[in-house]
Amino acid sequence: MRIGELSRRSGVPVPTIKYYVREGLLPAGELTSPNQARYGDGHERRLRLIRALLDVGGLSLSAIADVLRTIDDPGQPVHEVLGAAANRITSAEAAEPGEAGPESAEAREEVAALLARRGWRVSEDNPAARSLAGVLAALHRAGHGGFTELLDVYADAAEPVAHADLDYVRRRVAREDLVESVVVGTVLGEAMFGALRRLAHVEASAGVFGETGGAEEGRAAG
Repeated sequence: MRIGELSRRSGVPVPTIKYYVREGLLPAGELTSPNQARYGDGHERRLRLIRALLDVGGLSLSAIADVLRTIDDPGQPVHEVLGAAANRITSAEAAEPGEAGPESAEAREEVAALLARRGWRVSEDNPAARSLAGVLAALHRAGHGGFTELLDVYADAAEPVAHADLDYVRRRVAREDLVESVVVGTVLGEAMFGALRRLAHVEASAGVFGETGGAEEGRAAG
């Protein structure tokens, strides 16, 4: 296909496609004449992935380039490819909140204990682990350190969701499709999980505090 058709099919403007080619994010098309090139389905898939990483994942172009280099390395296991994408997204979503202090040290210890207790094969330096430590430190500073008693309850809920996410990802064939699934699942999946949690709060509130309170909370939340 010509670049104009590639633009129509992908929704990416022609000047942007040319920019991605210049920056090495998108392979150049096959030259058919000095001023014409032909593009294939692989170019369309790569453009879709770039836009997902940019628009949904919130990654910078330099971070996207890092992820794409990992994808294009045939020696990288799929687990490493998915990890590179997820870690970049986690880093882009939010830096570790909070400042250094006793709360931060305590929070890091709590995260380390959680990982050991659950037997999760995750480094304490993982961006998600650092983000969790930041949240726990903020809870301690706000005087709600007792909320950490719910860590395992949250972990119990997160594990089946993670496995369901990966079952969805496993049905993808191309490495680009795998990474795109991780982007969508990490960003939009978390938003979906958060909305479902709020709905569950309304239902639980109705059961604990009475139907009237639950209905009023539901209206307020809406």
